[in-house]
Amino acid sequence: MIGKLRGVIDTYGEDFVVIDVHGVGYVVHCSARTLQSLPPQGEAATISIETHVREQEIKLFGFTNDLEREWFRILQTVQGVGAKVALAILSTLKPAELANAIALGDKTAVSRTPGVGPKLAARIVAELKDKAPAFATVDPSVVKLQGDLSEKRAPQPVADAVSALVHLGYGEIQAGASGAAAGRALGAGNWPGETPNLLGLKELAR
Repeated sequence: MIGKLRGVIDTYGEDFVVIDVHGVGYVVHCSARTLQSLPPQGEAATISIETHVREQEIKLFGFTNDLEREWFRILQTVQGVGAKVALAILSTLKPAELANAIALGDKTAVSRTPGVGPKLAARIVAELKDKAPAFATVDPSVVKLQGDLSEKRAPQPVADAVSALVHLGYGEIQAGASGAAAGRALGAGNWPGETPNLLGLKELAR
């Protein structure tokens, strides 16, 4: 199995690149984001490789780093997500953005990928929600609050604060982050006498 290629960029295609390694040209299929990150034709490049062996063919998929390759593998554990869809998702979202979206239950972000409808996006978020936090860059308390909100387990004052902020025009994720901060403030007894909505607004104003 091939895990990495180091060679010279020979040719670019619509969804692939040919890497010349000591005179042998390897056709490597990549996401649009990976192709854009590679150097011009004739320059050296190193690509992480995922090898798919089928009965009739061996196909190579290339990535800028091992993290992107790991997400390519993880995505394909979801029913309905094959190599083509996984590459399309990674063309739309960076690995960190994908991890954050799944951890926060942001189905809309995932469904921005061409060919990924609301149902498939919901399945991706649901099936990978336990794996995404390990790769996410968001505050774990925000991830927990988003889960509590979706399952109606969040404290009512915090849920009301998030709802109010959304109605004021803030995004759900931004409002959730402020709600988590407000919840911590309430738990610590800060800003006594102020409403949860005001606490959330104070956080957004920072």
